[in-house]
Amino acid sequence: MITRSLIFLVVTGLLSADTPEQAVEKAHNELWRRFVDEHDLILDYVGLKSEIVRPTAEDCREMKPSALSWGVPNEDGPMFNGLYLDAACNRWLITQKNEDRTKARRLIDGLIKVSTIGKTPGFIARGIATDGKTTYPMGSNDQTTPWLYGIWRYVTDGLPKDDVERRDLVKRFIEQVKVLDSHGWKVPTDGPPSKYRGDFAKPTWEAVPRLLFIMKAMHAFTGDASWQERYLAAAHEKVGKGQRERLEICRIGMVFDPSQGERHTWTGSECVICLRGLWEMETNTTLKNVYAEGLRHSAEVAAQSLGLIDKFDVNGTEPFNVDWRVMNAAWKPQHSEAEAVEVALAGLKLQHAASPRMHIEKDYLREPCFAAWVVTLCPDREFVMSQRAAIEKVITHYDFSRVYLSQFFPVESAWWRMQLLK
Repeated sequence: MITRSLIFLVVTGLLSADTPEQAVEKAHNELWRRFVDEHDLILDYVGLKSEIVRPTAEDCREMKPSALSWGVPNEDGPMFNGLYLDAACNRWLITQKNEDRTKARRLIDGLIKVSTIGKTPGFIARGIATDGKTTYPMGSNDQTTPWLYGIWRYVTDGLPKDDVERRDLVKRFIEQVKVLDSHGWKVPTDGPPSKYRGDFAKPTWEAVPRLLFIMKAMHAFTGDASWQERYLAAAHEKVGKGQRERLEICRIGMVFDPSQGERHTWTGSECVICLRGLWEMETNTTLKNVYAEGLRHSAEVAAQSLGLIDKFDVNGTEPFNVDWRVMNAAWKPQHSEAEAVEVALAGLKLQHAASPRMHIEKDYLREPCFAAWVVTLCPDREFVMSQRAAIEKVITHYDFSRVYLSQFFPVESAWWRMQLLK
């Protein structure tokens, strides 16, 4: 018998109406209903009725709101496509349904499009303007890494329908890496205000796992022993002020910059997936254990964000303004990467002031959802299962039809990875 008190608990969100499996399916359906655009790219945000203010070609050329395009609804296409392929591929591994393979391939098609739309080899565009062919000039390491991981994941998990498709994707991966290598591992832009945005050779957590993953994947795809030699040399090279081996940076795992005063697992996850890829490819027990330790430490850090769901009011009515042009009040010409970042940050302050719900979703939806996934990337089954109840609370906490950001998609990744552990 359904009592009034039970109805009250469900309506107020104090008791979830869905099982984790049901919630994941709702997240999946909502993502594909509202957030995957006509270019097969995942959008950052849209209105509850799919409202979107897509930048025009003129916006892109004038670098409004900034050359980085931070804050526009199609800012992170390759990033989100590549990251979400972790969920899409694992879903197919379990279901073996053609419709799931088809969706995964659509994500790959989106990645191919953003890698071919610019005029500069190695440039990965963030999104596409209303004319279907123009983009902002600056990508980043945070767009390129998921591009590479997504293709690696799709190929490694056996989703290509035949050897022709597999060879094509491997060729694209290899070509992309060779361009990066030729630039000293700096990430090319597609023109002013700067030549590069991101550097995989930096001696930091932000870069180290990415570089090693790229080199190891190149050896796996090409069979060229020189890539294995370069990978091992880079892994053992002492870098940075502390002169630590890159392996030691991997062992420590995900870290946050305390000066930023916030948790940002969503970007940290990019290095964690690289650790996961390294762990899967590595056959040397010593090195494999280093990556496993880094994944465990990363999972422990991420687990601290799972409880942030308590600060997210499912029934909140704070305004969310989908018109990003409010940021143009902070616009000014940009002649360097530093100026582009300055303009972008100033614009985001205006956007957050106009859209209080945006920051709430970033802090209390995006963060715990990505954290749930990072926990499940840990190969220590016992630790992941110790966090299962908290992860399932994250999965069932939200009403995905009433959120504006797409960054709930990692709950799918977390769910399917837990299913694989069974």
